Amino acid sequence: MRHSFHALLAALCLLANVAAAQAPASQQDVAVLRQSVQQFLRIQTTGLPGQINVSVGQIDTRTYLPACAAPEPFLPPGSRLWGKTTVGIRCSVPSPWTIYVPASVQVISEYLVTATPVAQGQMISGSEIAKVRGDLTALPPGIITDLSQAVGRTAAVSLAAGIPLRSDALRAQQAIQQGQTVRLVSSGPGFRVSAEARALNNAAEGQVAQARTASGQVVSGVARTGGVVEVTY
Repeated sequence: MRHSFHALLAALCLLANVAAAQAPASQQDVAVLRQSVQQFLRIQTTGLPGQINVSVGQIDTRTYLPACAAPEPFLPPGSRLWGKTTVGIRCSVPSPWTIYVPASVQVISEYLVTATPVAQGQMISGSEIAKVRGDLTALPPGIITDLSQAVGRTAAVSLAAGIPLRSDALRAQQAIQQGQTVRLVSSGPGFRVSAEARALNNAAEGQVAQARTASGQVVSGVARTGGVVEVTY
């Protein structure tokens, strides 16, 4: 009788161990995963201008994911930290798996718009532009946010009032025009030499300009406003 009892007890223990081995591992808390994506995007977007708003999409709770010791968020190839995006989360131990979570990053900041209609070729001054505040991620690329990037440049195309200013819609004002008489300036410690020459090409501020001196020598330098070409030897 005692032998039968011990045999029954051993069988019950064996069944319990088998059931425990076959029982599914604890399920991953999806709230923890969404929080890890939130923190990942907050860290990755540090340094972007303006106010950053991060929104993380839902994870389907019907998807069974074994609990992960250290979920690792990452940015999949082709994704970006701007506007609507996707963040991956991978797990290595105890069970490997990878999922992808939709997210959205807003960058709320000031940017420039035309305050009045601007004609093609018109130079931009402070009176033609205004600052507004909005989500930069909802705007086309190249939006100008700094006055210094617009004032003094000319419109490459005609712009209606209220149009966001883009860098490709403006061009730098010509500092040097072909055929213009320019002043070649070369300077260094203790000396400064200047001479007149004739410009051989158009050049905006900071671009390379070529000029021919009275002796016929062709010299290259950096165009500066006021008809100056800085020459370095």
